[in-house]
Amino acid sequence: MLTASKLEKIIELEDNLKAQYQEQLDAKSAELESAAKAKEELQASIDKQLEQIKLLSSEATSNKKIQQQNRELHQRCENLQADMATQKQRMKALQKDLAAEREEAKALKQFDPAKMKKNLAANKKKLAEKTAAADTLQKSLSKSKTENAELQNKIDELESKLAELEVVDDQADVKEEAVAEAEA
Repeated sequence: MLTASKLEKIIELEDNLKAQYQEQLDAKSAELESAAKAKEELQASIDKQLEQIKLLSSEATSNKKIQQQNRELHQRCENLQADMATQKQRMKALQKDLAAEREEAKALKQFDPAKMKKNLAANKKKLAEKTAAADTLQKSLSKSKTENAELQNKIDELESKLAELEVVDDQADVKEEAVAEAEA
């Protein structure tokens, strides 16, 4: 009987302890559950932010590529403009040379007709070469102008695309700030 009474006292003691600490155990269990939920919410928030960072980094990469292309096209356009200016100067020099050759031919006609006949063929050949060179330069100039206009159109298109991308990027920044304020 002695052990039965001890068992009853132990059971009674256990019931008393349960009664005393049950509220604390329930409170701790509730805290653990709320902490687990908070942890899940924070993990979801971290996953969402990571996804946004990946998206923004890919957009930044594409923006860098477009900016590099813009710089390359701009440099190419400047090179073509410099080449065009050089071609214009060369054309002017050739026109001056042509005018000088015409004056020389005119002067030669006034002097020795026999010598003039000999020089006439050479002068005509030079004149034809210079005229052909001037025509070639003129064609090259026209081609350069056309290419320059095409490149300028491409630059304008790329600048408009860049402006659109900047608007999209600004909108993404506004959304990101709104999300950050909402999370705060």
